[in-house]
Amino acid sequence: MDEETILLVEDFIDGKVEIPVAERAEIGRTVDFVAGRNRYIGHLISMNKFSFKGIKVGLDVANGSAWQIAKHVFDALGAKTYVMSDEPNGLNINTDCGSTHIEHLQKFVVDNGLDIGFAYDGDADRCICVDEQGNVVTGDHVLYIYGLYMKERGKLINNKVVTTVMSNFGLYKALDLVGIEYDKTAVGDKYVWENMAETGNCIGGEQSGHIIFSKYETTGDGILTSLKLMEVMIAKGKPMSELAAPVVFYPQVLKNVRVKSKPEAQNDPDVQAAVAKVAEELGDEGRILVRESGTEPVIRVMVEAGTDEICEKYVDSVIDVITAKGHLA
Repeated sequence: MDEETILLVEDFIDGKVEIPVAERAEIGRTVDFVAGRNRYIGHLISMNKFSFKGIKVGLDVANGSAWQIAKHVFDALGAKTYVMSDEPNGLNINTDCGSTHIEHLQKFVVDNGLDIGFAYDGDADRCICVDEQGNVVTGDHVLYIYGLYMKERGKLINNKVVTTVMSNFGLYKALDLVGIEYDKTAVGDKYVWENMAETGNCIGGEQSGHIIFSKYETTGDGILTSLKLMEVMIAKGKPMSELAAPVVFYPQVLKNVRVKSKPEAQNDPDVQAAVAKVAEELGDEGRILVRESGTEPVIRVMVEAGTDEICEKYVDSVIDVITAKGHLA
């Protein structure tokens, strides 16, 4: 949605505007659009280049919108498919399942000796992967794995992937080593897409598993993301654990500081000097990010570095300055 519409929705939620209640023929109806579902399944199948025959795949469909789609797609492509969380009752969507509760798929993959697993969220625009060893493969890993695959085939437009400022420092280190550049946007896949639309960059996303492949779609599609990971795994003949190994996540400490005024706290020269000092001391071995919450009177201070102790030290050093300058609410 455009920003103007989003603000109107927020005004409605806050009770600032009223929307007339629909009556009689204007009231919406639920329709099971079977033809559309089948067309979408065909669309996903048609984008795949390889047979999945002989590959054991686990799917956690989160009792959500992928429950009638994902298994059909993987079955049609020849995979031996194992499915969990596929009994929606109208109330259990995302409940202790899916990409936000990845530990269940990790156990499922290991217990059943599967080659790979994919977990979607309720509306299936996200995908988090689990490799054959039970390790989590995040959206940051996907950006590296598929970005490198595109670069190797000469298809990575601008030699660049699009990340948000919350992508892990380990992703940037891995991209640097293979000569891939990156843009950083504000948090939110809408900002990722805006960058892609303006620059022509062809792959971008978030650590949470929202990945956009601009050749095919303008938003995240979890099932498409899982198919693209399968494509790389099969094309390179390597297990997912090996493909994801170059991305080594750095420890991260994030603390929220409640303040009287977000702009005043963030623009305080002493606070900015403290942040600059941390950035200088970390150099190429870490990073600091200080940003405002979009919904709360909070400043978020985040450091990624070699150890938790280093992260804690530097986060606290900035918070100490914010406190000393009287910005705490």
